[in-house]
Amino acid sequence: MNEVQANQSLPYTGLKVIEMTHMVMGPTCGMVLADLGAEVIKIEPITGDSTRNLRGSGAGFFSTFNRNKKSLAVDVKDSRGIEIVHKLLAGADVFSENFKSGTMDKLGLGYSALSKLNPRLVYVSHKGFLPGPYDHRTALDEVVQMMGGLAYMTGPEGRPLRAGTSVNDIMGGMFGAIGAMAALAQRERTGRGQEVQSALFENNVFLVAQHMMQFAVTGKAAAPMPSRISAWAVYDVFSVKNGEQIFLAVVSDTQWSLFCDAFGLQALKTDERIATNNQRVQARDWLMPQLREHMEQFTAAEISAVFERCGLPYAPITKPQELFDDPHLLATGGLAEVTLPADASGAGQPVVTKTALLPLTLNGHRPPLRAAPPSLGQDTRSLLQQLGYTSEDLRQLFDAGVVWFQDGRPGGTSDPSANELASA
Repeated sequence: MNEVQANQSLPYTGLKVIEMTHMVMGPTCGMVLADLGAEVIKIEPITGDSTRNLRGSGAGFFSTFNRNKKSLAVDVKDSRGIEIVHKLLAGADVFSENFKSGTMDKLGLGYSALSKLNPRLVYVSHKGFLPGPYDHRTALDEVVQMMGGLAYMTGPEGRPLRAGTSVNDIMGGMFGAIGAMAALAQRERTGRGQEVQSALFENNVFLVAQHMMQFAVTGKAAAPMPSRISAWAVYDVFSVKNGEQIFLAVVSDTQWSLFCDAFGLQALKTDERIATNNQRVQARDWLMPQLREHMEQFTAAEISAVFERCGLPYAPITKPQELFDDPHLLATGGLAEVTLPADASGAGQPVVTKTALLPLTLNGHRPPLRAAPPSLGQDTRSLLQQLGYTSEDLRQLFDAGVVWFQDGRPGGTSDPSANELASA
């Protein structure tokens, strides 16, 4: 199957998704559906999604989570702007939003109003909390990591630490997409859409549920990862020759035998005190110092070669930027070349790079990159023309500052407060 055939066979080809989202959670939902073939129209303020201009750890947000989408820049605080959105939604399959509770209702874009406009519409809301005592709070990924046990489990004792990526935002968006898929499947039977909700806090609780269940079945609280009692004796980062580090795992009795043979540890292999994995776990206090000292004489490359040959689990300690050159990702098509537009790259000019595709295959193919993240208002003109707006209509809307075209600036005064929507 060639790339054109793969594109034509994407499961959500023909599905229309309208999203009013920002940051990571909502855009992830739209990205998943877009990667699977849906036409996803991203509605932005005429001043642009605020994540286009983020720096620091947010500099990659827009360019990562908004590929395969179209951009329509419109002022939804203007009645003419809302009319445009309503026209889009009348023929849409999915609407996705992640703003503060009540924001969409005030704009006339809440589920109650839109379900009357389009009874087949699947309405996806991404929130901090599902309805309940906490739903008035403003949530961020780090907030729910702290209150949901994940930061406690990640950091050392007394030092709660957020995970090294936006795990709840990304997974929350994924669960929003899963909910949309379920609602679309049910719509095939009922003919009606429904409201779907996904939330950061509940997502985080799902992530730590294994530790909750650990307590339920053992009566003992789970220890943070840095001080946990591992289920396996050798399952840790080792500092080796030349100051390098490598993660090594020996998780079965068979692997223990192979490991000892490969690294000349016959005395440990025949020590009856550590004949089984559970015995080795109990002996970690004296066993691990011996292993660490022994492994310091080898380089990470030497150890990797032995573990590779023996089929033992291991991993280099890789920095994110090093993944651009990962031989497996390059060989399997896990990265796609993309040209980020100037207003999505954070660099003020187009940037050519690679982006990670969805971690799955369909009929042997990764869902492809079909379009780079859009420039602000890149598709405003063509989308309005499809809705029946004339050239004169476009000129008037443009001059009034209601819409933004990529090829110019609105003649009217834009309303910077449009970006206040992004304060969820």
